[in-house]
Amino acid sequence: MAAAAELTLLEKSLGLSKGNKYSAQGERQIPVLQTNNGPSLTGLTTIAAHLVKQADKEYLLGSTPEEKAVVQQWLEYRVTRVDGRSSKDDIRAVLKDLNSYLEDKVYLTGYNFTLADILLYYGLHRFICQFLWPSVISPVTHCSLEVISPVQGSPHEQAVTRDY
Repeated sequence: MAAAAELTLLEKSLGLSKGNKYSAQGERQIPVLQTNNGPSLTGLTTIAAHLVKQADKEYLLGSTPEEKAVVQQWLEYRVTRVDGRSSKDDIRAVLKDLNSYLEDKVYLTGYNFTLADILLYYGLHRFICQFLWPSVISPVTHCSLEVISPVQGSPHEQAVTRDY
């Protein structure tokens, strides 16, 4: 999913009114948000954190200093290890890392749902549809986050579900 689409979906799930316009810069198509109150913001995680604060849902950024650091760690992981990857081997390595890390956790920070969970899920969704889902149901004509949502049935489900 393109970064602008992810940010638009995040806005909606946070209950923010529509209206932000996103552009992209550079070869890697880094998202840019021109704010009404100041300079433009650049980068997926920077803009996402800004939207969370705008929506007054800062708990999604972590509640303790340690949890905030873990959220930042996984947001960085999303940008450095997931974005720009396209081969099955790359994604297999990412999923293996995540599987190992999440072995004794419910969410990336332990027991609290955060922005890191949302953005990492958004980032991995295209690979789930492209590589994993076809092996279960072939051919794939419709891939829905709702069908494969890791938090389906939880109070946070609305933050990550969307049809494509």
